[in-house]
Amino acid sequence: MPELIIPTVRLRESWLESRDEWGAGVHQDGAGLRPGVELDTPEQFAAWVDGLVTAADHRVPAPEGWVHCTFRWIVEGDRYLGAIALRHELNEFLLRAGGHIGYGVRPSARRRGLASWALGEMLGTARERGLSRVLITCNVTNEASARTIERHGGVLEDVRETELGSLKRYWIDL
Repeated sequence: MPELIIPTVRLRESWLESRDEWGAGVHQDGAGLRPGVELDTPEQFAAWVDGLVTAADHRVPAPEGWVHCTFRWIVEGDRYLGAIALRHELNEFLLRAGGHIGYGVRPSARRRGLASWALGEMLGTARERGLSRVLITCNVTNEASARTIERHGGVLEDVRETELGSLKRYWIDL
């Protein structure tokens, strides 16, 4: 049975296995990975996990160009399966391209409904945070993600060219 958990160093080995499945340097939506971040040592990984947890704390200023964000990992037992992130607000970039929620499932765990389940859970968190609607985007070629968003009531606003490529932009009323 999957669950959403707060990121933890306890799952470092499983997370590294997942990273290797994605491929070196491949962007993982919802994971909070910033370009150039090295995570191979336990100390690097612990610092990154600490940053993910701290990102939700409004007492701590968000880094320049970023917004506060709740990160959760999709896990089964001790196996890391993916990540989902809820951005607490939208800046110009997120309004244009990134949206409120991003998610990604490791390649070996796809086609099991995990993204849809995690999105449903995170929409509940968004409601609890007082959001009345959320923006979610996906690449125009990612039909699985589009179906996931539509299953949760996503209404397509538009398709636009962005710095992330050609994206579908959906709004979900909460």
